[in-house]
Amino acid sequence: MTILQTIAVAFAMFSAIPMPQFEWSQKNMRYALCAFPLIGAVCGGLWCLAGVLPVPELVRAAGFCLVPVLVTGGIHLDGFADTCDALSSYGDAEKKLEILKDPHCGAFAVIRLCTYFILYFALCASVKFTVHFGVIWILALTLERAFSGLAVASFPMAKNTGLAHTFSEAANRITVRRVLIIYTVVLGAAMIVLGGWAAVLAVLLVFRRYYAVSKKQFGGITGDLAGWFLQRAELAMLAALAVCQWGGIL
Repeated sequence: MTILQTIAVAFAMFSAIPMPQFEWSQKNMRYALCAFPLIGAVCGGLWCLAGVLPVPELVRAAGFCLVPVLVTGGIHLDGFADTCDALSSYGDAEKKLEILKDPHCGAFAVIRLCTYFILYFALCASVKFTVHFGVIWILALTLERAFSGLAVASFPMAKNTGLAHTFSEAANRITVRRVLIIYTVVLGAAMIVLGGWAAVLAVLLVFRRYYAVSKKQFGGITGDLAGWFLQRAELAMLAALAVCQWGGIL
């Protein structure tokens, strides 16, 4: 399987970008997680494009909010919403997993989504877009997906069905882990050199929380929990960079 085919499989599964039709098999999904971070680079590139458009500040901020949703089709937001409902149930692990499978959107999911977008929009409206900031943000969106793929290839699964389990079982775990660890080290180091150390610290803290919550409350990770992690990591990194910019250290 070629590198281009691997990238195409990752984009077909994790983005809303039109891709050729594939016959899904363990063979063509083996290394797809290695290409998953590239979707973050696409999101970051379009984020930068929105940043240089000659439009009013609030319109630009709305563009920043919508870019990740349009690129991914909202797949991670769906997982974020389902996980928020499950965590708010305060039931046992079995009950929480049942809620994750429920296609209906509960009250807590709506509340958390509204809160998320208000915070995200406020941060987008308050940061000053520069080329320097844009480069760090491209790296940040790529880094969070490298961590997400690493979790799928490393963390225990909560159940033996679902997208995360499918990719975890199909992946060549040793190779995928090695590639994604290299991604995280290189991207994290590049961000630190460019002054984005706070965002690196933020994603590490969210990643640690992701592992603790998934293991304790669900018995492992699922595709929905992966989406929950990505959305929280993105918000935390943006907040960290915004604070650094406000403080004059970025």
